[in-house]
Amino acid sequence: MAKLPAKIKTAGTIVIGTDATYKPNEYLAGDGKTVVGLDVDLFDAVMAKFGIKTQWTPSAFDAIILGVDSGKYDIGVSSFTINKERLGQATMVSYFAAGTQWVTQKGNPKKVDPANACGLNIGAQTGTVQILTDLPARSKKCTDAGKAAINPLVDADQGKVTTSVLSGKADAMLVDLPPALSAVADSQGALELLGAQYDSAPYGYVLPKAGTDFGQAITEALKALKADGTYDKILMKWKAQDGAITSFVVNPAVAS
Repeated sequence: MAKLPAKIKTAGTIVIGTDATYKPNEYLAGDGKTVVGLDVDLFDAVMAKFGIKTQWTPSAFDAIILGVDSGKYDIGVSSFTINKERLGQATMVSYFAAGTQWVTQKGNPKKVDPANACGLNIGAQTGTVQILTDLPARSKKCTDAGKAAINPLVDADQGKVTTSVLSGKADAMLVDLPPALSAVADSQGALELLGAQYDSAPYGYVLPKAGTDFGQAITEALKALKADGTYDKILMKWKAQDGAITSFVVNPAVAS
């Protein structure tokens, strides 16, 4: 308990900012109010090690880091890929790993080639690495070669991005592997994965810049969950065991 922020100790509850549109990692249950998912089960288990209750608060994904910085949320738990830009804004604790996956309609009717998606309509969620770095880099290669730029179709709700592919409005989408697998499974054969995931990187819990002590306490809780089997059991429940990591680190070194 020593490394818990005083506010959380006193309240006995931690307020978590999350984008509840990212199934299976964090999404709304059938009641339309309760946030459930892989990230929820795992972080609830982390906080149980401290005897702290969790309050999951839905937010736009690109507002969570600002919300943590302002004190609106005590922490952000929302499938945040750890990168240098985010490490410049926050303290982050690694707990999982995932890469980017392309998804198309079954049979890839538009014959989308991720290496040459010039001129196509490609969906991605607001504020993600896919829309901030991946698609712009691919589009620049297109325009540098004298080809049409990629047309990004962006929405704050990942579910709506998926719908844009289902409807044909988007020719394909880029998303992290776990929600890609979930989207394909939920589509009843209407969607399929295109190629394999790439650029796998750690996910991180988002804490204020000054939250390194709390971050270290979280790593110790994760190590305990790994040792007693809870960590792997939760990942297996959500069919996400391929994203398991063995080293939990505060502000890990990342390539970009």
